[in-house]
Amino acid sequence: MDVAFVLYPNMTALDLIGPYEVLSGIPLVRPHFVAASRDLVRADQGLVMAPTTTFDELPAVDVVVVPGSSHWKEALDDTALISWLRAVHQSTRWTTSVCTGSTLLAEAGLVDIATTHWAVRDFLAGRGVEVSTDRVVRSGKVITAAGVSAGIDMALRLVGLEFGDAVAQTVQLAIEYDPEPPYEYSAIPPEIADGVRSLIG
Repeated sequence: MDVAFVLYPNMTALDLIGPYEVLSGIPLVRPHFVAASRDLVRADQGLVMAPTTTFDELPAVDVVVVPGSSHWKEALDDTALISWLRAVHQSTRWTTSVCTGSTLLAEAGLVDIATTHWAVRDFLAGRGVEVSTDRVVRSGKVITAAGVSAGIDMALRLVGLEFGDAVAQTVQLAIEYDPEPPYEYSAIPPEIADGVRSLIG
C-alpha cells in the first residue's frame, strides 16, 4: 500500500509525523514524502524534512495524508498542492487530513462532512462543509482528524479499517498510545483559548 505524506511550507510536523509513526510500522505500507519539488521543506516550528518524490512523479497513490498548518490560509493559495490533491483523490483508497489540512481538502472540493482544529470550524463551515466536533470523522473514503494530536487517532482508525482491529491494537500498544493529558479542556481559561485562536486563525 503506497501512502503519500504531503509536505508543504509551514506545515505542522506532528500532523504528519503522528500518522507516519502509526502507518510506517505496517509491513505492507510503502511511505512516500511528496511535495511540489525535492527541495527541503521547513515546517512551521522549524523542522526540516526532505521529500522523496514530487507531485508530478506520483500521479496515483493508495492513501494520502494531508497535514495542517498554523499558516493554513497561506496554504490555500498553493495551487500546485490543491490541483494534485484533486487529481490524486480520483484513485485513492483513502484521502485523509489532520487538523487544518481539512481546509485544503475543502479547497479541492473533496469533503462534505469533516472535522478540523476547533479554531477553524467556522471557516470550514463557511466553505459549505458540515463540520463535526468529533475527533475523527469518516465520510466515504475521506477521513479527517481534529487538531494535531488527533492524527494518531485517525491513523489508528485507518489501520483498523484496512488491516483489522488486532493490527491496529498491536500498533497502539507498540507506540503506547494511551494519552492522559495533565489538564482538562474544561479547566483551561477562555483567555488562553483566545490566544491560541489568534495564533491559528
